[in-house]
Amino acid sequence: MEEEIEYRKLTLRPKLLEEVKETRAHGDLSENFEYHAAKRAKNQNESRIRYLDRVVRTAEIIDDSSRDDEVGMNNRVKVLFEDDNEEEEYKIVTTIRGDSLHNLISIESPLGKALMGHKVGDRVEVLMENGSSYYVKVMEITNSNDDSGDRIRSY
Repeated sequence: MEEEIEYRKLTLRPKLLEEVKETRAHGDLSENFEYHAAKRAKNQNESRIRYLDRVVRTAEIIDDSSRDDEVGMNNRVKVLFEDDNEEEEYKIVTTIRGDSLHNLISIESPLGKALMGHKVGDRVEVLMENGSSYYVKVMEITNSNDDSGDRIRSY
């Protein structure tokens, strides 16, 4: 995150400011699409910098260590959903990296919370916020502490 902040401040910000200056010189700002697009890009960059700054300042360090035979941070976990008799594989990640469309499950999600610390063969009850629950069985755990390929959620 700090590398992205540095890139956005030192490389991207000057480039976007220059684009705003250049497009402003093209004349009537009310009908100047390039100016409005450049200004929007500059504002999005500034917003992303503020977001990342806030995340870095308020971040809590999460212990990513776990035993080799139990579900932990950045592990891939294959689970069997008992109700559907279907298997899915997920990676357990921090909240900021969570992306359910790509099977990146946050440790704050009901499934992520339930799986943490369990072993292959364990039957796990997943408690939902509305009070209902369902069961999954841990089928396989692949250990990894590499999160370098995971994207940080947008603001």
